Amino acid sequence: MGSIRRYLQFVKPYQKEIFLTIIIGILKFGIPLLTPLLLAYVIDEIILAEGMQLEKQISTLFWLVGGTILFFLLTRPPIEYYRQYFAQWTGNKILYDIRDQLFTHIQKLSLRFYSNNKAGEIISRVIHDVEQTKNFVITGLMNIWLDMITILIAIAIMFTMDVWLTLIAIVLFPLYIFAIKYFYSRLRQLTRVRSQALAEVQGHLHERVQGMSVIRSFALEDYEQEQFDKRNRNFLDKAIDHTKWNAKTFAAVNTITDIAPLIVILAAGYFVLTSDLAIGQMVAFVSYMERLYNPLRRLVNSSTTLTQSIASMDRVFEFIDEKYDIVDKKDAVPISRAEGRVEFENVSFAYEDDGRYVLKNINLHVSPGETIALVGMSGGGKSTLVSLIPRFYDVTSGTIRLDGKDIRDLQIRTLRDQIGMVLQDNILFSESVKMNILMGNPDATDEQVIAAAKAANADQFIRELPQGYDTPVGERGVKLSGGQKQRIAIARVFLKNPPMLIFDEATSALDLESEHLIQEAMEELAKNRTTFIVAHRLSTITHADRIVVIEDGEIVEIGNHHELMQRNGPYKKLFDVQYV
Repeated sequence: MGSIRRYLQFVKPYQKEIFLTIIIGILKFGIPLLTPLLLAYVIDEIILAEGMQLEKQISTLFWLVGGTILFFLLTRPPIEYYRQYFAQWTGNKILYDIRDQLFTHIQKLSLRFYSNNKAGEIISRVIHDVEQTKNFVITGLMNIWLDMITILIAIAIMFTMDVWLTLIAIVLFPLYIFAIKYFYSRLRQLTRVRSQALAEVQGHLHERVQGMSVIRSFALEDYEQEQFDKRNRNFLDKAIDHTKWNAKTFAAVNTITDIAPLIVILAAGYFVLTSDLAIGQMVAFVSYMERLYNPLRRLVNSSTTLTQSIASMDRVFEFIDEKYDIVDKKDAVPISRAEGRVEFENVSFAYEDDGRYVLKNINLHVSPGETIALVGMSGGGKSTLVSLIPRFYDVTSGTIRLDGKDIRDLQIRTLRDQIGMVLQDNILFSESVKMNILMGNPDATDEQVIAAAKAANADQFIRELPQGYDTPVGERGVKLSGGQKQRIAIARVFLKNPPMLIFDEATSALDLESEHLIQEAMEELAKNRTTFIVAHRLSTITHADRIVVIEDGEIVEIGNHHELMQRNGPYKKLFDVQYV
């Protein structure tokens, strides 16, 4: 029930709309409850009325039923419209609020979380599971109450007609309650398992769609078909388990529903034959049985729907409860414009709590405006080191200071505002070139965007695109070359204009022409900014103020290119391997 209580916090702002919808719904379901009374009156007081002339019978019948039809024509359309409108409006507004909070939550989760979870599964929770919870609002907070009120009104009317028949009509209610309690506790668990299986299918599918070029290039279609089939089969099995139990539920409940009216027909027929129960009353009573058991059937359907909704709620709140690895301290202070002095003091770092350190006892002091290159063999910890500066991860031990302040004492958003990053595989969004550059500063003018593109040596190729700056780049920038994507990434950092830069393998996968253009843009961008460059291609970092050689998570050499070449140490060996 904890999930329901938490969900109701999202419902609370819309309780007036829900109450209004229920009132309108009572009118919707309440007005048709007059029909059996009308039927009883027509049979007993008009058709079977003794001594009433035929003309009088026909006239009374037409006036009575005609007036009722007119009443229905005037009242039903607006009642039906506003009930549907308010119900759906409220449900959609609540879903909007939940997804809004979930997206905020998604943006705060650590990179460690995203490295351990598939994007498709996350999307499944935000889209599919949240959509399923809408039924809790429509069904649980509206329709169930309406059906229960309809049942109570019907029973009240039936009691005024015949007490004994009413008691016979509701004698099977306890069986309903038992059946619902027995079947639905298991159904909730089965629903959660089915939803997880569906999320796994979606996660696998999302990943494979993104990697379709790899599947095609290695001719893996048959293998991947088998892999998808495994997950699809797993979902099918879970869905069939859910369907079996659901079918058992309906088999039991609908049997009770079908037997109950037959018992009432038997009893009502007996009372007509042996006592003073009028035929019209009997017909009305049997009609009320339909109005009594139809809401009961809906309640059973609602129980299934609610069970699915609550299972989805559990998954949504399980996701919301995912802890943040990186959070602001209560007394964290903002930083407006950093000087760019960075100090690593005895910094060690491990991704997991297994004691395997990626970085060990790093000590490095960087002056404002200095360019530092990090080199070494793959897996040495270079990219990890620079990812600690914007607090994508927190140090396991030691301290990183910016302008003399521990970065953990600074507000994360303002810390990251100080840093511009260009990576080996920069993510571009599927919108226009202009929109991707504007990521650096969404408030920038067109002139500033163009100036940034020019500074990044990107303006010329952008203008040659089919729609210039308005050309969509495709998902992850698929329509652009590697060099073009890098120049757009550099343009948005120019637009951001931060005091600190991180280039992580920014030129490693490019051809020589692109590398030259990007190297030129990077050197222009790095002027008067504290810059960290992670590079494999040593020719791109010979200009650096200092070069830091990292092996197995430790600093083994520091100096400029000429100093390190003269020392004949690890750096010279790396250089010789590449260029001799």
